[in-house]
Amino acid sequence: MCIQRKVFVTRRVPQPGIELLEGAGCKVEFWDSDEAIPREELIRGISGAHALFCMLTDTIDGEVLDAAGPNLQVVGTMSVGYEHIDLEACRARDVRVCNTPNVSTDSVAELTVALLLLTARRLLEGVQAVKDGQWGKWKPMWLCGMELPQKTVGILGLGRIGFGVARRLKPFGVKKIVYHDVCRVGYADDIGASFVEFDKLLTESDVICICCNLTPQTKHRFNKSAFKKMKKHAILVNSGRGGVIKHDDLLEALTSGEIAAAGLDVTEPEPLPADHPLVHQPNCIVLPHMGSNTWDSRNSMSETTANNILSVFNDQTAIGLVQ
Repeated sequence: MCIQRKVFVTRRVPQPGIELLEGAGCKVEFWDSDEAIPREELIRGISGAHALFCMLTDTIDGEVLDAAGPNLQVVGTMSVGYEHIDLEACRARDVRVCNTPNVSTDSVAELTVALLLLTARRLLEGVQAVKDGQWGKWKPMWLCGMELPQKTVGILGLGRIGFGVARRLKPFGVKKIVYHDVCRVGYADDIGASFVEFDKLLTESDVICICCNLTPQTKHRFNKSAFKKMKKHAILVNSGRGGVIKHDDLLEALTSGEIAAAGLDVTEPEPLPADHPLVHQPNCIVLPHMGSNTWDSRNSMSETTANNILSVFNDQTAIGLVQ
């Protein structure tokens, strides 16, 4: 058990994780706000901590680690991504790093499908038309979108989330599902998904869902060249990482008619400025990175982060051990 080990939490988080830490005898201190902690407060608050319970928005580098002092054993991030943490700096100080894998798979997959339907059926345009008093008598060609039966769905990144999206789309009667990843995966057979090269994903798909991580290989994978290969009526949905799309090229593709529409839950940068052209582009829906915004997911993320910290304290292998 960890008796009076200090855990510094960089934000208000769901109670299940806090209760676990306090129940294990930890002294929990936190930045009492829903907003991101200012760096000077992070450096002040982490002093003397045995563990840091942080968020994707917190930059954890050598300066922060040094401010913690020699007691620091673990950095637990309440996120799947850990690109905000300097792994080398942690390794040099023998500090473990843990994330929360798998806990938001269902919530992100659900949101991806919801965003696809919003975009394909032009639902937000319809809501706005009603608010603006544009809803008149029935018109046969007004606000027509795409339906999914007999369409080809392409998925970039058939990991847990990509598979979850494909599994949810199958009952819509899609013609086929194709995917591209670093390699073929055996479980794709469970949903009848076929591996294709990236160019074929672009040329064959009526809908493409980006569900991959951001790597040097995926950075700006969707660019001017890629958009030119896509179908004119194609719809692009991104719930992976914003940097997979080159946003200036996407804007050009949407305004020129190279592709029909896009739905983005992730952007580059985040938050996307309110005056960014994509925010006001009628055939583009931008959400504020809501993929894991369910109480089920957030409670689980909080619990997993706390359990990761306690596992390190107790010399056990953490579920989300990165290094």
